[in-house]
Amino acid sequence: MQSSVHWLENVAFEAKTQSGHTIIMDGSPEYGGENRGARPMELILTGLGGCASFDIVTILKKARQDITDVRCELKADRADTIPAVFTKIHLHFVITGNGVKEKQVSKAIELSAEKYCSASKMLMDGGVEITHDFEILEAEAV
Repeated sequence: MQSSVHWLENVAFEAKTQSGHTIIMDGSPEYGGENRGARPMELILTGLGGCASFDIVTILKKARQDITDVRCELKADRADTIPAVFTKIHLHFVITGNGVKEKQVSKAIELSAEKYCSASKMLMDGGVEITHDFEILEAEAV
């Protein structure tokens, strides 16, 4: 995997991914940024949510669960000292569907956290405490 990051100005950067996507990153105004893009640490947190959600959707579909929406809400604590690494991250999954089984969702989250999610594994190996929970919502009849 490869990517490149190019300095634009002040503390703004443009990243280009191997898959051809462009992402703008910028610092907060207090650090000379203009809020033109996401903060780098926000992208790490968001990447974790995307990685875990990818797994959850894939696993639930393979388990033939009738899911109509999956949302991952993340909250993170960071160290008070520099480097301000993540110390704790909590992922809350909101699974919407028709007759989705709690046992299947729990198993999907466990498999993602312990086996499949590279981002989760990397962060946990780095000392980040990662926790999960979920809720299941019944899809509205159309």
